[in-house]
Amino acid sequence: MWSSQGNNSNSNNASKEEKNLRTLGMTSAISVAEPKPSDFTRTNELKEALKPYNVFESEEELNHRMEILSKLNALVKQWIRDTSIARNMPPNVAEQVGGKIYTFGSYRLGVHHKGADIDALCVVPRHIYRSDYFTSFFELLKMQEEVTDLRAVEEAFVPVIKMNFDGIEIDMLFAKLALKEIPDSMDLRDDMLLKNLDQKCVRSLNGCRVTDEILRLVPNIENFRLALRAIKLWAKRHGIYSNVLGYLGGVSWAMLVARTCQLYPNAVAATLIEKFFLVFSQWKWPQPVLLKQPDNVNLGFPVWDPRVNISDRYHLMPIITPAYPQQNSTFNVSVSTRTIMQEAFENGLSITEEIIMGKATWDKLFEPPNFFGKYKHYIVLLARSLTAEDQLEWCGLVESKIRHLIGTLERNPHITLAHVNPEAFPPLEPEPEGHCSMWFIGLLFAKSENLNIDLTYDIKSFVDSILRQAEQLNMLKEGMWIEAKHVKRKDLHTYVSPSLLKRERKISGNIHKNGNIAGNGNNGGVSPRNQDVNSRKRLSDQNIDTFGKKRRVTDNEQQVTH
Repeated sequence: MWSSQGNNSNSNNASKEEKNLRTLGMTSAISVAEPKPSDFTRTNELKEALKPYNVFESEEELNHRMEILSKLNALVKQWIRDTSIARNMPPNVAEQVGGKIYTFGSYRLGVHHKGADIDALCVVPRHIYRSDYFTSFFELLKMQEEVTDLRAVEEAFVPVIKMNFDGIEIDMLFAKLALKEIPDSMDLRDDMLLKNLDQKCVRSLNGCRVTDEILRLVPNIENFRLALRAIKLWAKRHGIYSNVLGYLGGVSWAMLVARTCQLYPNAVAATLIEKFFLVFSQWKWPQPVLLKQPDNVNLGFPVWDPRVNISDRYHLMPIITPAYPQQNSTFNVSVSTRTIMQEAFENGLSITEEIIMGKATWDKLFEPPNFFGKYKHYIVLLARSLTAEDQLEWCGLVESKIRHLIGTLERNPHITLAHVNPEAFPPLEPEPEGHCSMWFIGLLFAKSENLNIDLTYDIKSFVDSILRQAEQLNMLKEGMWIEAKHVKRKDLHTYVSPSLLKRERKISGNIHKNGNIAGNGNNGGVSPRNQDVNSRKRLSDQNIDTFGKKRRVTDNEQQVTH
């Protein structure tokens, strides 16, 4: 019970501490210590260090985004009104049915960078259909002079209209609610709004609901935002920011930073970043990260629950979204990508400890590792097509399948690690006819004498599967092609620029000594953390045991209390 008596500083401090000890998340805070002067100094240094990376927008640029969203919102209302009248609704009633644009993702979180796209959601009343959205609304957008690169992806898992609106890329989803009207004050966090909706609408709504819930569950939004900006930049610079390739995407990084904020509710950004690395370098994966106790809602939609769903037990790095229906945002993570991220967390902790002690600057945290000096053997994937438009579509398909190749390579008993670089590189010299993009996968081999590995079948199967899917999707066009090559480190100069190969940087962890593909050689190195891919059965028991037990996470968090 809170005391209502006493005005002295001690009772005020006690009251403040009691307030801070209220739980945000699955456990109580690790520390509610107030920031020291040096913490504010390091945070100010962090802000300055981030500026050269264009992570902050100017007031003018932010206002431009708001103007664009205002125009889009007006277009949505106009379209709904016109469509309603065309369906014999009286004009005075059609004026009242509403409809609204919501935002989610990095823009809604307040951590978007210069030139970033905007994730938006068009919410409509029950008499407006998805088919209307992809026909009459699409045509309305076509008529707008500010709109370019307009394209509809109606058959996607989450249907979307993509466009460039006055210089800003926008991905806009669609959701129809079972309501007569959509007022401007509508709060999408209400679980009952999902009742009687189809799966596509629920998935479309999920982005907004998750983003809003994350913001609600952090103790200090400004500290959260600055820390998240830094972590996102760090992840991108270290090549571990890509959901589609098996690393973490934006919402997953946001949830990890939010969990750190819950554990250190009074910490400023500089401290939060150090604690982020401290917590997640020691996290007992596959123990899930949750921001709150899962909602006890049953509207019939599938939720992440390893007690019920067998497949959920094999997720290696579960980070669970806080809004119903709860999902694992990291189901693409593999043994290799988790190992790479775990090594990056440990390296990040070492560097941030130096920064906090004044022995290093923030620039050191954002130095990219020397990917092309880390392994002796690489697979290079080359995707080619004739036009820029074809290349965009073709690369999207190829990139979405690379994680399956990683999984195949991991199952090879001679391969310890398959490290994909998320960046798609252009060729050193422009293609005389068409376009080309390249991805690189570094390979680490198990210890063995006279190792001779033939990956021909695995690579051919991967290429064939992409070509087969492209044919099934009716997207395979003349000039589209993909090939995969084995390249030794000494031959990388024919694919990437000398500046990348000559970058000198001390790589944390073990020096990787690789074996040979189709050749002799000794090899060694660090195995993926915990177990290999065949150990997922053993790991699944921990997922079942920890999910739904409110305070089990403390077993892990106690390790990082100091």
